[in-house]
Amino acid sequence: MIMKTTIVIPSYNEMRTLPAVLKALAGVALEKEVIVVDDGSRDGTREWLDKVIAAGEFPYELRVIKHDKNKGKGGALITGFNAATGGVVIVQDADLEYDPGDIPAIVKPIREGRADAVFGSRMISGKAETYSQLYLAGNKFLTFLVDLLFGAKMTDSYTCYKAFSAPLLKKMNLVSTGFEIEAELSCKTAFLGLRFEELPITYASRSRQDGKKINYKDAVKGVLKILQLRLALRRADFKE
Repeated sequence: MIMKTTIVIPSYNEMRTLPAVLKALAGVALEKEVIVVDDGSRDGTREWLDKVIAAGEFPYELRVIKHDKNKGKGGALITGFNAATGGVVIVQDADLEYDPGDIPAIVKPIREGRADAVFGSRMISGKAETYSQLYLAGNKFLTFLVDLLFGAKMTDSYTCYKAFSAPLLKKMNLVSTGFEIEAELSCKTAFLGLRFEELPITYASRSRQDGKKINYKDAVKGVLKILQLRLALRRADFKE
């Protein structure tokens, strides 16, 4: 039986890039559904999505869920994860930093039953660009904390490309509404002992002027989230 993949796209005022991302996903050779969670956009994104869905513009199942107000990346992802019907779930950002052509390779170990979670790492690819060394240092520090406190062996805990077996993802009881969702996903992947792999991906960072939203405050929130999870997580919380 072919396992369907759900691609969840959190989107907030990404009208400049979302059309190109959805077009690129048409070339991803997977049985898939794409769920765009519009997180309270005010730039015409949701109206455009209504139009292209009505016109059947994209050759795959495209669903849109609209938040009345902005809840943050984590809030959008949780909405998308809860709505997913595929056996594998992967995140795709609405900008053009990540190449959708990498998706089939990332989800393959899960589809073949060899892994429960696969992250696309920018650190091991040799094909990643970053606009800020400070951003890179922050990412490395957050990953270091996850590895130190949870016994993980990750190189890129804040990558967008995180794929999961859907049943296991839905057992994580995710609560983070901001960018610290990345820390929560990484920590719980390690804490639950999921069969984990990392694969190299291509990455071309956009600048703040181009619309990049994550900043140093989100790094601080990430550190606090990792520490909080280390103190709070208990195996009993994840039992049936």
